[in-house]
Amino acid sequence: MTLLDQDGVRVTVDGPVATVTLCRAEKRNAQTFATWRALAAAGRALPGTVRVAVLTAEGPSFSAGLDRRAFTPDGLPGEPSFAELARLDDASLDEVIAGYQEAFTWWRRNDIVTVASVRGHAIGAGFQLALACDLRVCADDVEFAMRETSLGLVPDLGGTSPLVALVGYARALEMCATGRSVRAEEADRVGLANLVVPAADLESATADLVGALLAPPRDAVVETKALLRSAVDADPDAQRAAERAAQARRLRDLLGTED
Repeated sequence: MTLLDQDGVRVTVDGPVATVTLCRAEKRNAQTFATWRALAAAGRALPGTVRVAVLTAEGPSFSAGLDRRAFTPDGLPGEPSFAELARLDDASLDEVIAGYQEAFTWWRRNDIVTVASVRGHAIGAGFQLALACDLRVCADDVEFAMRETSLGLVPDLGGTSPLVALVGYARALEMCATGRSVRAEEADRVGLANLVVPAADLESATADLVGALLAPPRDAVVETKALLRSAVDADPDAQRAAERAAQARRLRDLLGTED
């Protein structure tokens, strides 16, 4: 059953499993603000019978990040440019970025387990989307990178908290500050990937993990996930608010716009 198919996002449900597919393969699944609205709608549309949500993508790349047109003076068609965003007052800009973050936040809710099935490039917003999920199954051609700092920006889509939780503060800082690529062997070694498999086996390995996640009683998995999440010290809401505030400062500094 197809629940949603819009703006490069398709959501299908088969019993207890939902599959969210990025389907702009011709653009390496580059994300737009419309993509984020569709992803947020996907989370709201999932029926209560869903236990596992799989995030995947068409084509050889998971997601090359934010559509480069967003960084041009005119921005994305029909969307506010960065210059227009930078001219918003603090409360309005915070609200806009919070809306974008909604596409990345529902993946950690306690009633479902989410699995990112990642191949090829997962850059910037693509990396943060993979980090939004509970688990990551990666092809051996995967390439993660947090490139926001090279653009004078900060990661502001909820990715900083899970990245630090997975790899630690020092390694997360080094990855973000340099924007370097993290490939499959390192992703496996430092905990970014739960499993690395040959690219040809990615779909079957993801299916095997989904089957294992569905085997225990649902309530036990839900309660276990809640317990494990509560064990993490950082408050995600406070972390995302900090990301929004930092991005607002970066936008204004980059574009020379005063508060």
